[in-house]
Amino acid sequence: MAGRVLDATMDLPTFVACDNDEVASWASARGAKVLWGPGLGLNGAIDQGVVTIGGLGFDHVTIAHGDLPLPAGIAAVDRAARLLGDGSGGVVLVPDRRRDGTNVQSRPCSADLPASYGAASFSAHLAQSLASGLPVAVRFDERLSLDIDTVDDCRHPLVARLLEPMLPPRLSAGLLV
Repeated sequence: MAGRVLDATMDLPTFVACDNDEVASWASARGAKVLWGPGLGLNGAIDQGVVTIGGLGFDHVTIAHGDLPLPAGIAAVDRAARLLGDGSGGVVLVPDRRRDGTNVQSRPCSADLPASYGAASFSAHLAQSLASGLPVAVRFDERLSLDIDTVDDCRHPLVARLLEPMLPPRLSAGLLV
């Protein structure tokens, strides 16, 4: 899935925040720049990454996680966020299908919006975004709202079709139950 996410962002400068040598090597081999963040945890690594990306001269960042099985719309979220408001950009959030997590977030690097991933991250990110004074849009996207957090996520019809060819027949038959 992480490979699909990188493929979906091929037209954008792509960075992978991590603290794992294997992930760093994989991301580098796929053409992504690695943002090394040992011991920071997910939120700390994202916050450090946003600062680093802003320091490289980028004005906008789109954050997407590696567990998105159908990530083709990420670049469209990036474009939408850049065009919000008077054209100076804003925040676009894509919640997961349960409206609990934030699967994709696009925003100006300069915005003071600390990463709040974990339980109820969508509510936290939405509240922070609204309080920032920036234009905010929530995009409900059937495909980008899919992520793989639970076994039930694997049973979603769009996801199960992707997983089925990779599984042994005895497991594949039970996936679409």
